[in-house]
Amino acid sequence: MSLETILTDPARRPAVVADLNELVGQEVKDKGGMSGAAVKLGYQTVSKIRPGVVPAAVDRMLPQFAGALQPFYADYQSAPGAGFGAYLVSRESEAADALLAVTDRRAEGSSSEALKKAYAKLRPNAQKNVAEALPRLGSLIEKHAG
Repeated sequence: MSLETILTDPARRPAVVADLNELVGQEVKDKGGMSGAAVKLGYQTVSKIRPGVVPAAVDRMLPQFAGALQPFYADYQSAPGAGFGAYLVSRESEAADALLAVTDRRAEGSSSEALKKAYAKLRPNAQKNVAEALPRLGSLIEKHAG
C-alpha cells in the first residue's frame, strides 16, 4: 500500500493532519535566532491573514507530501533500520527537496500575493528548516503508517 493511501485513509487522516499541524507549530516554536524570528513572523502573518490556513494547507497538501515521500518510504521499508526519521535524516537534502517541491508548486499557484510574499521570505531558509523537521516527521509517519 502506498504512503498516500495509508495517510489519507478517511479513518486515519484527521489524526494525521492534527499531528502534522502540531509538528509544524512545534517546529516553528523551536526556531531561534534571526532566521527563527523570520519563521515565527511569517507563520504568524500567514495565520493572521487566513486563520486556519495552516491546518487546511496541511490537509490539502497531505496527498502530495505523501507522494513526495513515497520513494523514501519504499526504500526504507525494503531495509528498515533505526526508524523512518533517521532514514530521512540520512537522505536529508533529497527528502527536504522533495517536500519543498510540493510547497513551491503550491506557492506559485496561489492567488494571494500576501501568502506568496510571506512564502518568498521564508523560502531561503526552508531547506534547513525542513531538514530539521525530518526526525519528527519520520516518527510521525511511522506512527501512523506502522
